[in-house]
Amino acid sequence: MMLTAALSKRLAGAFSLDVDLSVAAGITMVVGASGAGKTTLLRCLAGLLRPDSGRVAIGGRTLFDAAEGVDVPVQHRRIGYVFQHLALFPHLTVEANLHYGLAHLDARARGMRTGAVAESFRIAHLLGRKPRDISGGERQRAALARSLVTDPTLLLLDEPLSALDYATQSHIIADLRNWNEARGIPILYVTHAHREVFALGERVVVLEAGRILTEGTPAEVLDAPVHEPLAQSAGFENLFDAQVLATNTESGTMQVQPAGDGPSLEIPWSGAAAGATVRVAIRAGDIILATECPRAISARNVVPGTVRSVGREGPATRVGVDAGHVFTVHVTPQACTSLGLAAGRPVWLVIKTHSCHVVRPMPAP
Repeated sequence: MMLTAALSKRLAGAFSLDVDLSVAAGITMVVGASGAGKTTLLRCLAGLLRPDSGRVAIGGRTLFDAAEGVDVPVQHRRIGYVFQHLALFPHLTVEANLHYGLAHLDARARGMRTGAVAESFRIAHLLGRKPRDISGGERQRAALARSLVTDPTLLLLDEPLSALDYATQSHIIADLRNWNEARGIPILYVTHAHREVFALGERVVVLEAGRILTEGTPAEVLDAPVHEPLAQSAGFENLFDAQVLATNTESGTMQVQPAGDGPSLEIPWSGAAAGATVRVAIRAGDIILATECPRAISARNVVPGTVRSVGREGPATRVGVDAGHVFTVHVTPQACTSLGLAAGRPVWLVIKTHSCHVVRPMPAP
């Protein structure tokens, strides 16, 4: 089963969505900054928004074609859509929620369809309960089951698991993958969390300002971002300008000076000449902190600095280090405690050459 879509949609103000994509069976992650057009894309595919032009087809079945005047109604598109806020009917049991949309089937067929999907998502024991009487993870499973019980040809997920812990997310996605092995439908999963992209996605599509910036496997797209908006989406917390001091084409490296008066850094050569200004991106989690100057190590950048701030950021501790330029570093809470990290503490930043990436501004339309 393949989804193909080439569509344009202009919304209020200057924003417009203009995409051309093909999505195969399996989980494709859709990422981008807030306002990039992720939810708008899903709503156009589902038929909740009508594109101004273009065509949408799933497995050869045309759902929308502006030129041919085709616009299949939402209820006939066979598309499952799970919203961020789930939209389960609170006054109905889980079973009744799953039966919604199956009115065209007789009671026996509804029961068989509901029982099968409830078993797949491990909620068979919850069918008699109402949403308020089950946990958040169980409600997410019920919402997924309700979308899948109708046997859709495409599933759209708009951050439905964002409120859950990572382990629960992973278990639900594993069940979803198992369910899809026998059906082979495309699944578009919108997320802001780059961790989810690597853990859950087989492909990733990056949106920026209503256009596809890039697409590919998670490693191809997010491990070595080319554009600054993509680096931001991929979780590169350190983005700064630096002047090229010297290049070494033989080793494929160059020496750059970040803005400020700190030490220079060795980074991969990007083709820039000495004197040019480049934009550098480094993940906070790719920087190692030491409270003694490291010696005899392979990392080419050992930079002295001073801790300026320490604070929690989700499961990690965020440390701001002034080394001429202020770097953001992520360490575990245990590492923070054992190293005695606090404002004013001298430290050294250890940064591998290939943890640094030269990125470009968003390409012009």
